[in-house]
Amino acid sequence: MQSDTDQIFAANRAIGCIRLSAKLAEGATRRARVHEEGALRVRCPGPPAGELEAMIVNTAGGMAGGDHFAIDFSVEPGARLIVTTAAAEKVYRTLGSPSTITAKLDVAAGGELTWLPQETILFDRAHLERTIEVDLTGDARLLMAEAVVFGRSGMGETLSEGRLFDRWRVRRDGRLLHAETTRLDGDVAAKLAQAAVANDGIATASVLLVPGDESMAAAVRDVSLQCRGEVGVSVWNGFALARLVAADGAALRHDLACVLSTLRGARLPRLWLHRGTHEPHSA
Repeated sequence: MQSDTDQIFAANRAIGCIRLSAKLAEGATRRARVHEEGALRVRCPGPPAGELEAMIVNTAGGMAGGDHFAIDFSVEPGARLIVTTAAAEKVYRTLGSPSTITAKLDVAAGGELTWLPQETILFDRAHLERTIEVDLTGDARLLMAEAVVFGRSGMGETLSEGRLFDRWRVRRDGRLLHAETTRLDGDVAAKLAQAAVANDGIATASVLLVPGDESMAAAVRDVSLQCRGEVGVSVWNGFALARLVAADGAALRHDLACVLSTLRGARLPRLWLHRGTHEPHSA
């Protein structure tokens, strides 16, 4: 039987769900269907254009233990969608249940999805479980980046203990193209300090480009000379994957902007440009 305290916590959990479908109509990508529930909203600023920009807003201001967000975006044939977030996602300390995020991304033949949320900041003793499932059809294209900052370094805060479970699965025409799972728990600071993990860095990111070839990898290697942290990139099975590690969130944002601008060949979302390379200081 739940205690009164458990019931109070359960009643105050943030639950959110958004679903958005983008279609090509009259030469522009437009919203076909939009659904919002709970703490999540999605906004599409700007006039109609070949690429639709969608911004995810968390009205709860962050995530705590027991919060759950479900995100579902689909891109119809020929449409182009770029998705970002209104701010860095802050995951606070949990006293029990994890914060969970499930994202489902579908891109039809001839469609293009650019997935560029701002960084996720894990506070000390945070527990985040995230699953991202991507389904591509035919010649669909994907540029996907996720960044994690372990502790709010801009405020002098560090993360010593916590747990991160991050699972990606990318399929094309139903066949598994890429799979990865990251798990860090316990004394996270000690693990990040290891040379084979982050070599004392506290900010990491992965960037996936489908399709990707050696010419794109070479371009990333060239731009990495301008980066403040470490950048590595590999190509296989028809896609490119870059890993980034930096000493803090500001350095990682700078490096991500360099890499993403190179791979994208176009401007980054307005909110990325507005924030520049400054690290978030909001609580």
